[in-house]
Amino acid sequence: MKRIVIFASGSGSNAENLIKFFQNSDEASVIQVLTNNPHAKVLDRCKNLKISALSFNRIAFSKTEDVLNILKTSQPDLIILAGFLWKFPEFILNEFKNKVINIHPALLPKYGGKGMYGIHVHNAIVANKESETGITIHYVNENYDEGAIIFQAKCDVKTSDNAEDVAAKIHELEMEHFPKVVKELLNS
Repeated sequence: MKRIVIFASGSGSNAENLIKFFQNSDEASVIQVLTNNPHAKVLDRCKNLKISALSFNRIAFSKTEDVLNILKTSQPDLIILAGFLWKFPEFILNEFKNKVINIHPALLPKYGGKGMYGIHVHNAIVANKESETGITIHYVNENYDEGAIIFQAKCDVKTSDNAEDVAAKIHELEMEHFPKVVKELLNS
């Protein structure tokens, strides 16, 4: 049985989708969710779904080996960043080479980098009158949104769309594709 650990910072809709997707699987399961936000809605979702969830602070994450030690104990086959906003420390990435992936709400390399997340991305897409956008699932490296691309899915952006319209389209793509791509990665 493959083991998945998810990092999230906010509401946790992608985390919940992944948990439910693998809930009755005999191939993989989400064993734990970790968050840097002690008030994140993802903690409530995990409680309802009976999934172990812990919050941590920046010191435990990047200045000590506390989070690394949690991961070593959990022995994940895959670490998934699902709306996790902090840059991943190199010492954790080195310990879990090619086992950390992220989902980004745009077609990288466009609209990536520090500060480009959620509604900020969608506002930029609308402001720049883009005709399409999408999602990118990629490996995580030492730089924001620069790891090797695993998968992309596109959607149209209409001239009448606002940032919330774009967000809804992106959410649909995430819900449809993210679990399938994770399953393929675990089976490869």
